[in-house]
This record gives sequence, C-alpha cells and structure tokens, in this order.
Amino acid sequence: MSKVTIATVWLDGCSGCHMSFLDQDERLIDLAPLIELVYSPLVDNKEFPEMVDVTLVEGAVSSDEDLHKIRKIRARTKILVSLGDCAVTANVPSMRNSFKVADILKRAYEENADLNAGTMPSGQVPTLLKHARPVHEIVNVDIFVPGCPPHADTINYVLTELLAGRKPDMTGRTRFGI
Repeated sequence: MSKVTIATVWLDGCSGCHMSFLDQDERLIDLAPLIELVYSPLVDNKEFPEMVDVTLVEGAVSSDEDLHKIRKIRARTKILVSLGDCAVTANVPSMRNSFKVADILKRAYEENADLNAGTMPSGQVPTLLKHARPVHEIVNVDIFVPGCPPHADTINYVLTELLAGRKPDMTGRTRFGI
C-alpha cells in the first residue's frame, strides 16, 4: 500500500497551527507508516511537488507571493484543508485591511525602524496585497478547520479521517479562537 502524501504550508500567520500539528506528539509516530510528508516548513523541500494528496494550509493570503503559492498548491493538491482561523477567516492578518498598504509600510520601515530607518525593503519582502484574504476567497477549499490554533486532537482527527477515506465532520469539534 502506498503512503498518502501530505504537505503543510505556512502563508501569512504565526506558525501556531504548525506547532499544534507537532503537538500530536506520539500520534505522529502512529501516522508515520501511513503518510509521507512531502513539503512543509518543517522539512527541507524547496519546491511544492507536482501532486499531493492532502495539503494543510495555515495563514491568510496577504502578499503576491502567498497568492502565487496558494494557486500553485491548489492546482497540485487533491484535498486542500484551511487550517486555523487565519486560513479560514484571515483573522489577525486581516487587521491591517482598514489601512492603506503604503501607510503600513511607512509605519513598519520608517516610523518604527531603529536600524536603516526610512529604507524600504526591495527584493526581499513580497509585495503586500491591498487586503489579507482567507484562502477560500482565492481558491477552492475542501475542508475548514477553525481554531487559533486548532487543537492537536482536532488535527489528528482530520488526518485520521482522511486516511480512512472519510471527509471529517467538524461539527462540534472546534470553534473559532480556540
């Protein structure tokens, strides 16, 4: 039996969902014979693979880099999971949506900078989109897993259900903000 390929992706978020993924602790050992982690900030792969069975996406779509990445991921993923409140609603990253991008950059790189004040980054920092958006506003999402971050038990439930060939029923399993 071939292993199910799994990817995890971090867009504009805090990595809390990835920490919850790791908080599955010894249950990761139970999953290991069934899955192959083919892409993640937790491993060294630099290019998203051609076809992945399940991708867990953490974070909002906030930059041109995020936009390009999520479109490529959707095209190369069978089941896309929005993992956490930032992916599901844009949550904290969307707090900037009421401000102009130029004002955000000025605040960050001119007004609050101690080193190289007034020097706008070029080339290293992706261009911000006008608004941070939840993943489903950009691409089709198959499963929504709210929580900030979702509990490790919830993530494990989602993965084990998918591995069993079932779509997880998220009713009553999690809620926003926890």
